[in-house]
Amino acid sequence: MSAKGDMFYAWTNVSDIKGECGGAVTSILKYLLESKIVDAVLTVQKGADVFDAEPVVITDPADLVKSAGSLHCGTLLLPKLIKKYLNGAKDMKLAVTCKGCDAKAMYELAKRQQINLDNIVMIGLNCGGSVSPVLARRMITEKYGIDPNDVVKEEIDKGQFIVMTKDGQHKGIKIDELEEEGLGRRKNCQRCETKIPRQTDIVCGNWGVIGEKAGKATFVEICSDKGAMIFDGAVKAGVLATSAPEEKGLEIRDKIENVMIKMGKKNQETQFAAIGEGTDRLKYIMAETGRCIKCYGCIENCPICYCVECSTKKPHLVRPGQVPPDFMFQMIRFAHIADSCVNCGQCTDICPQNIPNSLFMHAQQVELEKMFGHKPGMDMELPVLAFAEEIDERARLNATGSDMIYENVFGEEK
Repeated sequence: MSAKGDMFYAWTNVSDIKGECGGAVTSILKYLLESKIVDAVLTVQKGADVFDAEPVVITDPADLVKSAGSLHCGTLLLPKLIKKYLNGAKDMKLAVTCKGCDAKAMYELAKRQQINLDNIVMIGLNCGGSVSPVLARRMITEKYGIDPNDVVKEEIDKGQFIVMTKDGQHKGIKIDELEEEGLGRRKNCQRCETKIPRQTDIVCGNWGVIGEKAGKATFVEICSDKGAMIFDGAVKAGVLATSAPEEKGLEIRDKIENVMIKMGKKNQETQFAAIGEGTDRLKYIMAETGRCIKCYGCIENCPICYCVECSTKKPHLVRPGQVPPDFMFQMIRFAHIADSCVNCGQCTDICPQNIPNSLFMHAQQVELEKMFGHKPGMDMELPVLAFAEEIDERARLNATGSDMIYENVFGEEK
């Protein structure tokens, strides 16, 4: 019997599963569906090409083979989809594949009673970061000298972004080199510290699989009692084979995780320093968000936004129809979201004006965490601001509020 904290090498015993690194993830999902522990699996599969990741709800175990393998050019976040389209998993049981930001968003929505975590099995995936599909196409054209339409597979391995083409060509370039030129992983991924999402029930990856099992098995860590029960069930059902991980493999996995966490912290320092401190930072944010066209894409895609009536649409707070909107529009978002930002990058990805929204949110979240101690997406504890009730009379600021902020910061009238 396994228990929380146990670690294994695992691989599929099912002949028609050809997933990466032994197919353990696909086998666990297949077991969950076939044993009716869940009604459906919410995951990501390849669409038109490797740059087109699409969310999919799978109810037929035979369809799981289509979702096998990784898509590093997929930048989707799944928890918000559960809230918006699957009634928050309140009347169905789901298995969901989760990167670090997915897992954190799952907790933030659950603690606000927007999804039912009791009905969800989270299968965590180690994540070193993802690449914007638009940037990936340009990067492959310019740096690799390859037509992106010829790419049939991509992977991140040993610090390189590697592409494979139809004619069998393999080419890899160091991620550090790509990122020095503004390419490579998304900026939020560069800042991320959640590389192995242990908030999930079972977390899987290839880090630490060495020896004869390298490339043929998945490193599995049990992270909850629920995860232990599911893993044991899959082994007992005969869909998974396991062995103990090699001691050297454990050391390598720890080393990879720690190196990536240190890189994340270093990138935070670099990126946060670039936007200044104090009043200089506020000026920078006001100037950058001055391009906002109030399309509401950031709000629609943020996993923390869930209000039925958004405060940014209330006429006594934000002047309706004004583009760009008053800075009050941004301040409301910061006040409602920043302490719980999970650094998923969705607000930056979706912005048609290329405003680095997630950078601003994350920079504030880190400072608020120092002040109040709340680390978003790690447990079911609510942040301080979640206990505050909005009082309409206090909220009825006149429309000159953001103008006064502008005058105080810039020393001139807007």
